[in-house]
Amino acid sequence: MLHLQCHFGLDTLSWAREGAVVTGVDFSEESIRLARELTEKSRLEATFIQSNIYDLPDVLDEVFDIVFTSYGVLCWLNDLNRWAEVIARFLKPGGLFYIIDYHPLAWIFDSDAEDDFHLRYSYFHSNEPLSFEVDGSYTGDKIEPISDYEWAHGIGDIVTSIARAGLRIHFLHEFPMTTFQQFPFLKKHDDGYWYYEHSETQIPLMFSIRATKE
Repeated sequence: MLHLQCHFGLDTLSWAREGAVVTGVDFSEESIRLARELTEKSRLEATFIQSNIYDLPDVLDEVFDIVFTSYGVLCWLNDLNRWAEVIARFLKPGGLFYIIDYHPLAWIFDSDAEDDFHLRYSYFHSNEPLSFEVDGSYTGDKIEPISDYEWAHGIGDIVTSIARAGLRIHFLHEFPMTTFQQFPFLKKHDDGYWYYEHSETQIPLMFSIRATKE
């Protein structure tokens, strides 16, 4: 299995613990260093490669039964067509691609609004990224302020890029919950997910796609 944008490898290693032969890829040198350290400490077997996803064909020759990516990955990519082409390049014939990520509709709202959804950003892709000044990460750690650049991709862009790369899409699923408190007014339920508690006005907060290489 090839895990794209694996960060520091916790999910990658969870697949290894289940018996998968895994290769994780991330562009961050520090993330890959930590992933290798965790691999050694956990006494699991996994390969980790530092690479920009678009440059991966230059540094990796294998093909895989499964290509997997998840949670907060597409917003960092400016070109989904090249992304999907890389996925197709590394899949064996009959191989499976699976993505689960935060729904692009959810990104159009102001994440700081305390009371309800308020429109703030465009749904549609632009070559110019959105820019944010951030002083913390999702781990809760404070960092020196840096500029964060993200790109919007509509669900149509995502589906079309995968189909254009020659993969057969088996399903697109949409979910009314998310893995973190993306908005202050979301409530955490017993299943560990965060929900918008207005049953009459639900919106998708996550999506998943399964596709195969024919």
